[in-house]
Amino acid sequence: MAEPDFQPTLSGPTITIRPITRDDWRDLFAVASDPGIWELHPASDRYKEAEFRKFFDGAVHSKMGFVFVDRATGQLIGSSRYHGYEPMLSEIEIGWTFLARDHWGGGANREVKRLMLDHAFTFVDTVVFWVGEKNLRSQGAMAKIGGIKRAGLFTRALTGDQQRHVIFEITKRQYQAGGRGLLM
Repeated sequence: MAEPDFQPTLSGPTITIRPITRDDWRDLFAVASDPGIWELHPASDRYKEAEFRKFFDGAVHSKMGFVFVDRATGQLIGSSRYHGYEPMLSEIEIGWTFLARDHWGGGANREVKRLMLDHAFTFVDTVVFWVGEKNLRSQGAMAKIGGIKRAGLFTRALTGDQQRHVIFEITKRQYQAGGRGLLM
């Protein structure tokens, strides 16, 4: 069986999701340099150039990273990536997501999650989302789009990240049975 396409271009009504490239550095850092984006995030200093450079390079090297393009303006408004594909578990993570604050509270988060979930469910049965233990804003957003919280707290010990996270999951079955409606 061939590997899934982890970096397709996905188009929605207002946002295009496309593979991240090295050429996106300047425009994406301009968005990410807003400290308000990161204040509840476990990596609250990611707005600093050196910290964001690690994040950005990781996204490029992952070959699963994306940028979000506002179709009306052509401007980059955020980023996300797939991670941790587990074919035996039929599971993948969507994470490392951030949006420009002027796109918070509207439909942008739902649109990018819907596009990424639609694609992921062509090759897995479960999508997980790791959210910082104290990031109540993102936890609320996950609940709003139908994520189910797994019991317990988790760390990414293999990557050296000792921050505690909660994990939300959305299953293909749940999504197809009406959970997708929560994303509209």
